[in-house]
Amino acid sequence: MVAAMVGLLGCELAGELLRQAFHLPVPGAVVGMFLLAGTLVAVNRKRPPEAMAVPPALRRAADALIGHMGLLFVPAGVGVIAEADLLRQQWLPILAAVLGSTVLGLAVTGLVMSRVTRLVEKRRSAEAPRAVPHASLAGLCRKQARS
Repeated sequence: MVAAMVGLLGCELAGELLRQAFHLPVPGAVVGMFLLAGTLVAVNRKRPPEAMAVPPALRRAADALIGHMGLLFVPAGVGVIAEADLLRQQWLPILAAVLGSTVLGLAVTGLVMSRVTRLVEKRRSAEAPRAVPHASLAGLCRKQARS
């Protein structure tokens, strides 16, 4: 588990270094997360998607971090309390930003999900075996009656 934690921290450090080197507008931890995901995909590239595996040590380390996630919110909570005066002064713009970004995020997620669902359905219908058109039952009965 120590090696997995070192790997996670290494990905975060590499992400931070890349962010600073290329002046990326996203946090280094996010870049590190993409590096980790890319590494896992590269390691599992020869496996079918349903058989992709996460190393057990990495899974244990991730589970341990998730189990203590509540502690990770303490610094953010302290920051909110420390800036209570600013929150009292600027509550309306902050509330508008939070509500607006929530609605926008939900709308974009819904649109993306809708489009992806349509694309997947089109692919499935294109890959599905096509039914051979048959003559109607009435037409078959007429043919048999003539013969």
